[in-house]
Amino acid sequence: MATTPTPTVPGARPGDPCVMVIFGASGDLTKRKLIPALYNLAKDHLLAQEFALIGYARAGMTTDEFRAKIRDEIQKFATTKVDPDLWHWFERRIYYVSGAFDDPKGYEDLKAALVDVDQKHGTRGNVFFYLATAPNYFGPIVKQLEAADLVKEDAGWRRVIIEKPFGHDYDSARALNRELREVLKEQQIYRIDHYLGKETVQNILVFRFSNGIFEPIWNRRYIDHVQITVAETVGVEKRGGYYETAGTLRDMVPNHIFQLICLTAMEPPVSFDADVVRDEQSKILKAIQPMNPEEVLTRTVRGQYGEGMNGTERMPPYRSEPQVAPDSRMETYVAMKLFIDNWRWSDVPFYLRTGKRMPSRATEIAIQFKRAPFMLFRQTAVESLAPNRLVLHLQPDEGISLSFGAKIPGPVVRLGAVNMDFQYKDYFGATPSTGYERLLYDCMCGDATLFQRSDMVESSWQIVAPILDVWQALPPRKFPNYAAGTWGPREADELLDRDKRHWSTAG
Repeated sequence: MATTPTPTVPGARPGDPCVMVIFGASGDLTKRKLIPALYNLAKDHLLAQEFALIGYARAGMTTDEFRAKIRDEIQKFATTKVDPDLWHWFERRIYYVSGAFDDPKGYEDLKAALVDVDQKHGTRGNVFFYLATAPNYFGPIVKQLEAADLVKEDAGWRRVIIEKPFGHDYDSARALNRELREVLKEQQIYRIDHYLGKETVQNILVFRFSNGIFEPIWNRRYIDHVQITVAETVGVEKRGGYYETAGTLRDMVPNHIFQLICLTAMEPPVSFDADVVRDEQSKILKAIQPMNPEEVLTRTVRGQYGEGMNGTERMPPYRSEPQVAPDSRMETYVAMKLFIDNWRWSDVPFYLRTGKRMPSRATEIAIQFKRAPFMLFRQTAVESLAPNRLVLHLQPDEGISLSFGAKIPGPVVRLGAVNMDFQYKDYFGATPSTGYERLLYDCMCGDATLFQRSDMVESSWQIVAPILDVWQALPPRKFPNYAAGTWGPREADELLDRDKRHWSTAG
């Protein structure tokens, strides 16, 4: 690796010299996502030469043992072929500290290790702590960092990345934010949502605000409704214990899906400055009016998957999954209709759905435009006009498609649906990634645009709070109410049927 490498990404610069400290370094997230993401950044020359990594976990290991462990794991979880020379450069920057999350001695050992690493690699006192731990450790770890004098920004910057969930309801989210801000400034806190690391998610802003043909019609005058689908083919797998306390509503809606709504619906920011962009996102969340109990009953749907088939393979019901109660009332599917009460989106419904054990894995945003007037076609063979639909495909195949009507060749006026499809891999090539590269890089550079701010987190929980209250007070009438491998309960279709609409075909 060259002494002063040039990033392979045009216009980019290497991240700041720094040390990344991973709490929970022996866990799945580290080996499956974080280390492969860091390797990809190194491959693109986006890590500073003065970069180092310290793993912190309870497991008793030496630095050499930790390096050997990571060396074996990267061969399995890397998204691209591992270059031996590059890995050698990277591995020499990996260190390990053993300690409990609540043990002051471990933090003193960590402090000593940071001094030693700074002297070896010249990281200039810059450190970011990645809390790849259970949420109940967020507060205690931050307090221990303060007690060990590890978050003061005297000689360099100090930042803390925390993973979702950011609380499990409005009160707990506020309590967590208060606990973090007792120790850290808001600009030191990076609340990460890996969905925002996806290329097409980031492209929503570019697509909307760099193309003059779409922004003028991106409003209630031309758009009939918006659908957001986040469908997964897998069940809860080994996360039954977590799902029994969270459920799909808590797990997916206040973070992933609301972030997609914000990017779809926000006003143009005056710049790409982090707080300017997040100010506009926050306005959208504040404009989504929480439902009253009656609206919860008519505008939300919950479901739980039962037994189903995937071809010839039997898929077990949710209640048969490990660590799930045999009479569980927890939802694995959510659908709802929301309204954004502002000038641009007044009376435009936003339909959301997300669930486990769907027929296909797909995340997409479908913008359906209003139908054109039919009067011109009354004396023709055309029976109806299909609305135009713009679909932003976020995963698994990232791209954009647009449907419109065209005349079918022949002597009679007949219309056929035409789809124009764009896929990222066809135009720009496939770039193997974990989804964490951009987010880790941004943290190293101090760009918080793709990270949630405290007011955004609290506003999101305020929106879903009435739904959680009603669902807790009223047990579901029938669970399970959809078969694994289907698109959810019948009530979800009825939610749109009542409005004379139907769900977009996802996947």
